[in-house]
Amino acid sequence: MNPTISPVGDSAISIEFGQVIDPKINQRIRQTVAGIESLHLEGIIEMVPTYCALLIQYDALCYTYAELCHILEPICTQPIQSDESELVTVVEIPTVYGGEFGPDIGFVASHNHLTEADVVSIHSGTDYLVYMMGFIPGFTYLGGMDPRIATPRLSSPRTHIPAGSIGIAGEQTGTYPSDSPGGWQIIGRTPLSMYDESREQAALLKAGDYVRYVPIDESAFHCIKKVGSSFKPVVHHVKACLLYTSDAADEL
Repeated sequence: MNPTISPVGDSAISIEFGQVIDPKINQRIRQTVAGIESLHLEGIIEMVPTYCALLIQYDALCYTYAELCHILEPICTQPIQSDESELVTVVEIPTVYGGEFGPDIGFVASHNHLTEADVVSIHSGTDYLVYMMGFIPGFTYLGGMDPRIATPRLSSPRTHIPAGSIGIAGEQTGTYPSDSPGGWQIIGRTPLSMYDESREQAALLKAGDYVRYVPIDESAFHCIKKVGSSFKPVVHHVKACLLYTSDAADEL
């Protein structure tokens, strides 16, 4: 299926690659972003990837809509360049589940007719693809959560959720990088700093990375927290093809 290009106002273009959340679509979006960046086009203000589309803001004084479409069409219609040797980054996120760190884990368990231990096992047993960043700086929209722990948002959002909190909303999961209001069901917290402007790369994660939540106890949480931003999480580089098979965990 070829992507659909359409105007958004008088200075933006939307390229839609599909209607479902799918790793292959995400790979195609990231491939398109890389292809556009390689052209070093003047007048491209910003590229904003979403689950299924790419929004491109441009300077209307540099291009007409038709001119930009003519430039972009050959890039966004290219087939996915698959490479079995391609390596992707898997970042381990140490996480304390339940208790004061995850006040909603009991509700997630009861809603799905599971035990809290089941929720922890299921949530930490998957590698989650970072589809895009947004909402607040450093917030990751992840795909791949097991539907067995899917849970609706809170009926009334909290005014304050601590940085590092890990939540579930519907069939999505993610980590709050900073103190924020929010309506996700909070099941745990990581001591890692997910976003730090003092780092060369402020956000710990980027689109295309994978996240693996690793259960830890409160003692380990406080030890890592004490080390602060100098703590380096465990990072693996894994063949992309293995992440879609049951052998992925063995590779790690």
